[in-house]
Formats: sequence, C-alpha cells, structure tokens
Amino acid sequence: MFLVLQTVPPTPHRSMSTTVFDHYAQHLAPIYSWMVGDFEAACSQVDSFYTEVGLPAGEGRLAVDLGCGHGVHTIPLARRGYQVISLDTSTHLLGELKTAAGNLPIHPIAADLTEFAAHLPSRNASLIACMGDTLTHLPTVDAVDSLIREAAQHLSPDGVLTLSFRDYATHELTSAQRFIPVRSDSHRIHTCFLEYREDTVLVHDIIHSRSGDSWNIAVSAYPKLRVHPDHVIAAAESCGMSITRRSITRGMLYFAFKPSTAVKAG
Repeated sequence: MFLVLQTVPPTPHRSMSTTVFDHYAQHLAPIYSWMVGDFEAACSQVDSFYTEVGLPAGEGRLAVDLGCGHGVHTIPLARRGYQVISLDTSTHLLGELKTAAGNLPIHPIAADLTEFAAHLPSRNASLIACMGDTLTHLPTVDAVDSLIREAAQHLSPDGVLTLSFRDYATHELTSAQRFIPVRSDSHRIHTCFLEYREDTVLVHDIIHSRSGDSWNIAVSAYPKLRVHPDHVIAAAESCGMSITRRSITRGMLYFAFKPSTAVKAG
C-alpha cells in the first residue's frame, strides 16, 4: 500500500487554466463535499457504474483518476483492489481524499491532469478515468484530443478509458433555463448561471451563505469548454479505441472505451 501526498509546483502555461484553478481554490473547494452530498451514497453510485462497465476486480492493477476531487471515484476503485494514482490541482480536496483513504492503496498527487503520464510507474494502467465534468476544464478541443491520445498510449491492452462530461456544445440553454439549482439547505444555497460563448460556457457559481440572521453572497465564474460528444468519440476511435458504453444520467454523458483489439477479442 502507498499513500504519499506529492505536490508538484505549477508550471507556466498550464493546460488547465489558472482561472479554473483559482475558482476551485478560492470558491468551490471548501464547499465541494457539501455540493456532492452523502459521500458513501456517491461512492455507491460510482461503484455501480464500474460494475455496469464490466470493470474487473483490481487485484493490484493500476488505475488513474484524473481530476479526482475528494475521492468519489478513487475510493471505490481502491476498494475494488486497484492501486490508484489520483490527480487534482486542489490541495484542499486532496487533503479530504487523504483523510477518507485510510490504508487504501491510493497515491494522491497535486498536479494538472494533463501531466498524468509523468507520474505513472513503468507499467500501463488498467483504467484511466476522467469523470465528473472535468474534461470541460481543459482549455481547447486540441487539449481534449491530446489527453485522449495520451490515455490510449498508457492503457494496458485490455484497459478501459472512462469519461463523463456535460454537453454544452449541442444546444444552448436559454432564458431562465440558464439558472441551475445545485444544492441548498437552511444555511447555504448554490446556484449556477450559464453564459454561452463561441467555444466556452462561462459558469457563474453563486453561493448564498447564512450567518446568523443575515445572508452573504459570493460569486465567481470560470470557463468550461464546449466539446461535442461526437468529437470525443471520434478522437478515441482515431487512437485505436472502440466505444463500449454510452449513457446519460441527470444531464451527464458517460462513455467507456477499450482498445479495439480487446473489443474484437471479447
């Protein structure tokens, strides 16, 4: 088992923009676990997804969780027997992951997800996962293509690449549809407002927090990439992978890909 929190200093011209980095560091990370809700319930849903994908028991195999947050994918994978390398730019969320990990075989790294290959051991991964809406944090469609290509190069012959993201490209929400309630309770209300641009959608996270008898408001915005689902599939296929699963749950697209040779053999 291994659990070492490794921090990599930011490098110039990060693939994930500093706007996204600062948004999470200063605005979302402190309330992220509250946004997600019950941790074990979220982990159970994730575990069901990997069962549906047909992911086998880990038995010491390597998994990579890109944009791991506080661990709702990392923890179920480690419980399945995988050694998990988990990357995120938020040291706050990696600290929460470290607390949740206990003695599980997890290696959290504070680094840009596009730099994952530099942190891999000599063997390839049986699973590379970029889940949540993390893929849209990349600055350009070319960066998405590059990440998929890099993942394909570091998958084992029978490995799996899983991606999930929201489709901001196919159609635009209009008028009041652009106001999206995220979560609320008696002390906090989180609402998103979407502002569409040509290649990105500007996500305004509006957080009302109660302090005694008064309410305070904090607003921050960051860009998410508008990447078309068909482009993601084409990018994976151009790297010799075949799609094995496509689904949508509560507006989130879920994909699983395997090397084409493994699909044919299966």
